[in-house]
Amino acid sequence: MPKNNLKASVLVIEDDDAIVTLLEYNLQQAGYNVRTTDNSEEAFFMIEENKPDIILLDWMLPGMSGVQICERLRKNDETRNIPIIMISAKGEEIDRIEGLDRGVDDYIVKPFSPKELVARINAVFRRIRPVFSEKTLEFAGISMDMVTKSVTYNGKALKLGPTEYKLLQALLEYPKRVLSRDQLIRKVWGDSLDVETRTVDVHINRLRKALNIDKKGAVIRTIRSSGYCLQNYDDQGE
Repeated sequence: MPKNNLKASVLVIEDDDAIVTLLEYNLQQAGYNVRTTDNSEEAFFMIEENKPDIILLDWMLPGMSGVQICERLRKNDETRNIPIIMISAKGEEIDRIEGLDRGVDDYIVKPFSPKELVARINAVFRRIRPVFSEKTLEFAGISMDMVTKSVTYNGKALKLGPTEYKLLQALLEYPKRVLSRDQLIRKVWGDSLDVETRTVDVHINRLRKALNIDKKGAVIRTIRSSGYCLQNYDDQGE
């Protein structure tokens, strides 16, 4: 389970209902947000709509196989770095080697222990997405302590409202990456509320005022028609 308050999102692509139920329950108990599908085309739509932090992918799927899905994701610049764990009944060494050679980050054989799977997910995050195992998020003078929920900028303590804190957390998780307003809405307000994009702009302005950043350190840059990006001030010209 992640040690901080970031909830990693897991997409399970699996057509065995019993395994899906098992995974969904155990992953939610471990603190992960979970979505599931048994359909490759729906999986690509779900990934495009809201990129997961990790994918659990069955090898033997109807239509497009798990390895074909993996190869397609690895060829797309937007999805090539999403961690993938292959789940398969194919347990021979040659099968595991093929899966790893074709782009998966780990391989687990059915039947498996849910505890082992969670441990493997955590291990992948430690290697590839350390933000989910660290207790502090830091970037260009901003430091967020995930245990005490405190934020400092160049050593000075900041007072943030709960929404501004969540916005900053999302931006710190993906520094230098543009996050759309819709992505920020999902990360901060979730999928259950009808939040207008203008609401994001209002809270971003409040966050900027709270940070009171001058011409050094970090800056929240507005990307026209796209969203917002947390950058180092000196990188704005890039």
